[in-house]
Amino acid sequence: MARDTTDSRPIEDVGELVGYLAAGNKPRDKWRIGTEHEKFPFYVDGHAPVPYGGERGIRALLEGMQRTLGWDPILDDGRVIGLVEPTGQGAISLEPGGQFELSGAPLETIHQTCREGNAHLAQVREIAEPLGIRFLGLGGSPKWRLAETPKMPKSRYDIMTRYMPKVGTKGLDMMYRTCTIQVNLDFESETDMRRKMQVGLKLQPLATALFANSPFTDGEPNGLQSWRGEIWTDTDNQRSGLLPFCFSENFGFADYVDWALDVPMYFVIRDGRYHDMTHLTFRQFMEGVAHNSIPDGLPTMGDWANHLSTLFPDVRLKRFLEMRGADGGPWRRICALPAFWVGLLYDGAALDAAETLTADWTYEEVRALRAAVPAEGIAAEFRGTSLRDIGREVLTIARDGLKARARKNRDGYDETTFLSTLDEVVARGTTSAEEMLQAYHSRWGGSIEPVFLEYAY
Repeated sequence: MARDTTDSRPIEDVGELVGYLAAGNKPRDKWRIGTEHEKFPFYVDGHAPVPYGGERGIRALLEGMQRTLGWDPILDDGRVIGLVEPTGQGAISLEPGGQFELSGAPLETIHQTCREGNAHLAQVREIAEPLGIRFLGLGGSPKWRLAETPKMPKSRYDIMTRYMPKVGTKGLDMMYRTCTIQVNLDFESETDMRRKMQVGLKLQPLATALFANSPFTDGEPNGLQSWRGEIWTDTDNQRSGLLPFCFSENFGFADYVDWALDVPMYFVIRDGRYHDMTHLTFRQFMEGVAHNSIPDGLPTMGDWANHLSTLFPDVRLKRFLEMRGADGGPWRRICALPAFWVGLLYDGAALDAAETLTADWTYEEVRALRAAVPAEGIAAEFRGTSLRDIGREVLTIARDGLKARARKNRDGYDETTFLSTLDEVVARGTTSAEEMLQAYHSRWGGSIEPVFLEYAY
């Protein structure tokens, strides 16, 4: 989750909010790839979750990383809750249940992204192993119940923890017991943003299926392939899921702003303190409802940037687009997720092909597919064919897009190599979740514990 900002420039009118998003427009030579990935820390001895405090806790891990990397600490009420590279090129942050997240630097190629991820995992292991800690690459916490999952000391999470049960049944599970891989991508214009947003929303269920990797809850099979995907069906539907207005042929920045203004806020920050604002929408805040309830109650651009970071649609619009549908997974998936979306969206011919493939897909159809995927994975049907068959076609488009980019590493390989783990899913006809379930019912002997060996970083 992004670092909260404190930009104190006052907001004069709604046009500035639209302009904030439009300022994300970048020429193609400035497009970058920002990959984020989360993982569950656990103790090797006993496979217990890792709390924040103590000599072998999350705080000690962060402090060790700070000494190793020389990155600046991110503090909340005096406690270190993350690290940021001094020039802003990357950050390490904590999710509510201690999930450890790398928010990668904006890079030019997936080769660089993969090297960044591998370097991060090596650095984390160097600090974590003497503490008896390793990390699990899954989309959902497989063993620990919600009550035994640690809570990180971040003020925004306290506000969210109180609010989530009021607006859905699965928000706390989302916060404390899920992990994702996410890629952030650029656009050059409002039209380019619209095309990428629409293709991204329509194909997000396919990404969830290809990356399905959360079949266990509370130590046993949960009947799903992507428990994480199911959780997002009832977390806070005012701010999550598919956005029907984005399917319009005229969708633009102003439409997203109009929607975001009517979503309840989580917080504002004043003098380093978080103030609960869940009783107001941002539009009400703009209209002056809260001016007397918080210090310096006029809305700021920092408030707007933070509000945008608390919206959770399947594709999130900020000054870039965030692809949010994938479960967390093994290290190969960290490279595969950006390869999938960069291949589809960063080459003109590939984007044309993806747009043609999905042009007449309706909101209702995509919503039904999104609902089917958590249980059915790539076997889910769409218009009389399986998602597996659609996935084969989409992966061909993504591969062609990566070939056209022709970004090669020192050994002469282009970025198509990073799609291999997804090719395997389509070729086998089984997801990572199904492979895990087969292992659980056979060689694992009905025990969840081997997952901490086979899916650990």
